[in-house]
Amino acid sequence: MEFLVLTKTSGFLGPIAELLGLIMEGLFRFTSSFGILNIGLCIILFTLVTKLLMFPLTIKQQKSSKLMSVMQPEIQAIQKKYKGKQDQESMMKMNVETKAVYEKYGTSMTGGCLPMLIQLPIMFALYRVMYNIPAYVSTVRHYFDLIIAKLPSGFASTEVFTGLAETHKLAGMDYSNMDKVVDLLYKLTDRQWGEMTAAFPDIATVVTQTGENAIESINKMQQFFGINIAYTPLNVILDFFKGGSDITVFAMITALLIPILSGLTQWYSTKLMTSAQPQTAEDAPGGNMMKTMNTTMPLMSVVFCFSFPVGIGIYWVASSVFQVIQQVGVNAYLNKIDIDDLIKKNVEKANKKRAKKGLPPTRITQNASATLKSIQAAEEKEEAARAQKIEKSKQIMKDSTEYYNMDAKPGSLASKAAMVQKYNEKHNK
Repeated sequence: MEFLVLTKTSGFLGPIAELLGLIMEGLFRFTSSFGILNIGLCIILFTLVTKLLMFPLTIKQQKSSKLMSVMQPEIQAIQKKYKGKQDQESMMKMNVETKAVYEKYGTSMTGGCLPMLIQLPIMFALYRVMYNIPAYVSTVRHYFDLIIAKLPSGFASTEVFTGLAETHKLAGMDYSNMDKVVDLLYKLTDRQWGEMTAAFPDIATVVTQTGENAIESINKMQQFFGINIAYTPLNVILDFFKGGSDITVFAMITALLIPILSGLTQWYSTKLMTSAQPQTAEDAPGGNMMKTMNTTMPLMSVVFCFSFPVGIGIYWVASSVFQVIQQVGVNAYLNKIDIDDLIKKNVEKANKKRAKKGLPPTRITQNASATLKSIQAAEEKEEAARAQKIEKSKQIMKDSTEYYNMDAKPGSLASKAAMVQKYNEKHNK
């Protein structure tokens, strides 16, 4: 559990999270200049900025998906050709033929995955910043440091403090480290701050440089439609139905809506994105899995959102809403792109890389739509021949049955004898 409350993440995500934290810091200072101290609003603005920063990667990824819509029939034809063949020679031939298709269109098997792989560490770092904003936003952290400075020695062993730590499942942490103390204070609700001020009266009088009460400022900046963004929607709903809480009906409804909106907006943004991508056949590798994931992932986000801080839920909803708006524009842009021009540019770029490696250039595929139509025509011709063969077999069976059942009553001994006689006659002819 400790990895979830470390003030700052380490490893290769550390520098990325630090950079994103600087963006969040700038946004908080920007809104503060207008007298608005609200972390929820900063999260929405932060989501918009990160979406804009990753927009070039999104365009590149979806261009690759559009190219796949042309390549997919050829790749599926190769997969169909080697279907059921598991020997090493067949597998090698399939890989060679598949690679040749990718080269013909100036792309590679990993071309569409690369933008996504670049985005993954950014997304993980985003969650780290969202989960513990005071760690990365020094302006927010300053309010908590003012309060910690007024806490008496031995505060971490008091009944009130240990009780709050157990409530938030942070018991047993090393609270001699002030970063851990901030982790806990950031999760406190209005009522729990009341318990803290009752136990440690000195913190109630802490003020900022502008003369504002520090605790009141923290509660104000953490409120979003009546909910503390560090609290989970599930806890808000449970506290409301337990009674004796300062949580209003409006706050409870908001806590319920955030996970639902998170799932709905994610589902719709995924639907818009897949509408511009090639439709994977059900018998293709991973076809059914992709369709299942497009349904289950939004449902999972609803479930997870109930147990994650409200701030994460705000980020998910804002991210999906901006994704929907962005995707509408991207789809309109992709519809105007000439696929042959896209292939030509891809091949030219690929040939420059091949020239550096001393490899011969790849021939530019002309009129991709004509190639696609020729593949579809071949499939239709094959299907028509199959249907004609089946129909011919049915007609032969019908003629044979009529011939042998002629004259005699069906099922009688005479009909059976006639069948034998007519068989011999037909065989002799």
